[in-house]
Amino acid sequence: MPTAAGRLISLSFQDLLIIGLYFAMVLGIGLYLRRFAKTGKDFFLAGREMTAWIAGLSFLSANLGALELMGWAASAYQYGILAAHFYWIAAFPAMVLLGLVMMPFYYLSKTHSVPGYLQLRYGEATRALTGISFAFMTVLMSGINMYAMALVMKVVLGWNIHFSIWTSSITVAIYVSLGGLFSAIFNEVLQFFLIWLGALLIPILGLIEAGGWSGLVNRIHHNFPQGDYVHLWRTLGTFSGNPMGVHWTGIVFGLGGVIACGYWTTDFLVVQRAMAARDLQSAKLAPIIAAYFKMAVPLIVILPGLLALAVLPFKLVPESAAAPGLHSYNEVLPLMLARYCGPGLLGLGITALIAGFMSGMAGNVSAFATVWTYDIYKPYIHKGGTDSHYVSMGRWCTILGVLVSIGTAYFVTRFKSIMDYMQALVSFFIAPLFGTVIMGMLWKRATSAGGFWGLLAGTTSSIAMYALVKADPSKLRWIALSPDAKDMAENLYRALWACLICIGVTVAVSLATKPKTEEELHGLVRGLTPAPSEAALPFYRRPLVWGLGVGVVFAILQWIFW
Repeated sequence: MPTAAGRLISLSFQDLLIIGLYFAMVLGIGLYLRRFAKTGKDFFLAGREMTAWIAGLSFLSANLGALELMGWAASAYQYGILAAHFYWIAAFPAMVLLGLVMMPFYYLSKTHSVPGYLQLRYGEATRALTGISFAFMTVLMSGINMYAMALVMKVVLGWNIHFSIWTSSITVAIYVSLGGLFSAIFNEVLQFFLIWLGALLIPILGLIEAGGWSGLVNRIHHNFPQGDYVHLWRTLGTFSGNPMGVHWTGIVFGLGGVIACGYWTTDFLVVQRAMAARDLQSAKLAPIIAAYFKMAVPLIVILPGLLALAVLPFKLVPESAAAPGLHSYNEVLPLMLARYCGPGLLGLGITALIAGFMSGMAGNVSAFATVWTYDIYKPYIHKGGTDSHYVSMGRWCTILGVLVSIGTAYFVTRFKSIMDYMQALVSFFIAPLFGTVIMGMLWKRATSAGGFWGLLAGTTSSIAMYALVKADPSKLRWIALSPDAKDMAENLYRALWACLICIGVTVAVSLATKPKTEEELHGLVRGLTPAPSEAALPFYRRPLVWGLGVGVVFAILQWIFW
């Protein structure tokens, strides 16, 4: 096996040809779709012409970036199969909730973004706070994709990390600035298939080497006799009985109830894809269709981390502890890629990783461009501009977003793994935002002041809790309910408290202030939002039927890996 110095393997001519063809195809799609992105509706919402399947695949692919491919492979090595909770309990309830309950509010309000909905529901102050925090979060997350791609090139090929970051960044900046969301969505669908074709190599070849699932389990027990890395639920009765240091309450309420629902229903990076659907029924089906594929993704992201626990002859360390001669958790996927892939297959595998990184970068950058243009620049900096002016601004701030993201790529090294970093950001910005959005949609008594102060209190309290534990680690028992909790468990409970604080402040302030009239809330709150009837649709086209199917698959998976 390789050492930290030097590259792991060299690319053949076939490998370079596959990678070169991919970059040419991506840029070609951006150039071709530029002619279809002339208006703001085209550039920021892809003309609202996407079918349910295209919107659904794009919805998933926007999330299937470096966070998925490298981050969860690293977390699976760190925490075992518990990482799969982030695909199953963190997918089924939240994605179905978005499709069946929340999407009608977004779609029928004809807004460009989640902050745009909050402006209609709560007012300008809440939109400004949401827009600024979301823009800040997207560039921080985009930096993860840049860092992860550079890490692959460094580990596998020995390339300079700075050269890799700039190459990927320039490519994304070109094709998103040319075609906007049109370009991002079509490239995400292409990248979805490339990711599966390339990433399936590792689990297939790895299971053959390990001797199937039973052989994999036996090897992990032999290499790590002190922990249980292969069960989903049976170890969650105590904080100390599992590698994540988490109790089942953190998984069910912190992850499934707050983080997952917050991410899938309020993160505009993914919601934007469903809002690009051609009609309300397609918009409702898009996240539910994506949920089926989402529950299959552990095959290509969790299984490589488990295989690394079984077959690697050395142990990996946290990113912050990596030193010459050692490999970090974040290097699991490139290490396994170098282990199993030869000429041709290596090119396909690396292309799959590049596709995932660029998909994640493009998703964050296109969402940043939309929120900046419509929720910060248009209302507060340049009111009354022409549609073409805002499209031009969207293109320029796409490039700006990429440049800022390059700077944020280097923050990742301060965390033990990519996913610890990502979940910390979610607990800061997404968890309290979910409380604000769901209260606004379901409770017509929520007021403008309640929405603003609730969101501000939730966000600042989450950041304060993080800073408190960093300053005094003994305070972990207050935040995560146990001194045995690990970083990921702390993230889950911090998100739960931030959401509850947000809701509590929203309720208290709303009861003390004057609400909007029902006429002002028409189309924005449940009970005041008429939706087209689905009674005439055949049962197999109804979103509710598809949502129930996701629930059945979810239950089967929990039983198998209990």
